[in-house]
Amino acid sequence: MTIFLTTRYRARLSVILVLTLLAFHGSATAKESFTDELSSNEGMLMGAGAHFAWIVFDALKEDLEKKTGRKTILFGENSMLGVGCKAGIKAAKQGTKSRETFGFVCCPLSEEEIEKEKLIVYPLAKEPILILARDDNPVTNLSIDQVRGIFRGDITNWNSVGGNDQPIVVVTRLHCKKRPGHWKTILPSHKKFRQERLNVKSASAMVQRVSDFSGSIGHTGATWEFKPEDKIKVISVNGVRPTAKNLANGTYPFFRQMSAITNRDPSPDVVKLIKEAQTGPAFRKVAKKYELLPLNPLQN
Repeated sequence: MTIFLTTRYRARLSVILVLTLLAFHGSATAKESFTDELSSNEGMLMGAGAHFAWIVFDALKEDLEKKTGRKTILFGENSMLGVGCKAGIKAAKQGTKSRETFGFVCCPLSEEEIEKEKLIVYPLAKEPILILARDDNPVTNLSIDQVRGIFRGDITNWNSVGGNDQPIVVVTRLHCKKRPGHWKTILPSHKKFRQERLNVKSASAMVQRVSDFSGSIGHTGATWEFKPEDKIKVISVNGVRPTAKNLANGTYPFFRQMSAITNRDPSPDVVKLIKEAQTGPAFRKVAKKYELLPLNPLQN
């Protein structure tokens, strides 16, 4: 089904696409800087990877340093600048006894990739994927079929799901396309998503673009911290909110798995740090704050 956007919407889409290209002009330099950091911070424990997993490790940083007695440096605050799941794998692979590095990812890895890259995966938690709309949208709940129909392009106007008579602007962030899980809990392949859409490269761009259009819909992880000025609300799915409890009982359908990763010969202190992140008492507070479902028994 073809949809027709107004001239105003088309103009705004064009401006946004240009701004996105400009923002990525310096990404190669950022990746080089990250590689330099991997080589220059010997003596510290160092982790790098996806932004959403970085949020968890950053919140635990003080407790992890107390546990290991080692200074720790973390990269991943801005995934748009060359630090993401690929960087997490790179950091994991480069670990040695003298340069103690590890990675973290926000997508599950396939068995083939784990074997190819010779990694050990340490599951942390399941994270709900939020379905986003702009805060002036009267729709507060969608069924699973409606969410999938919108992202697929079967439903192109909000009046089809009880909203205003306006076209739906689909915003996607279809990263890590070859990996299972994450946004694939919405639709199993990037080819299934509507062709006429905005595909962004970072969570911050996702929030900005959904805020730009009153008819927008998007998705992001539950660990994203929204600002007061963001024009965003979270849509219920089948009348269910994206919580750890609802992930545990199977009633909330969209999620991804966060994990730490190392090569197959990690240093004892790196393993100690990761085990603390998986099961330590400080993780209880972090999991509760972000509605994460821990995948390991938490220690007292």
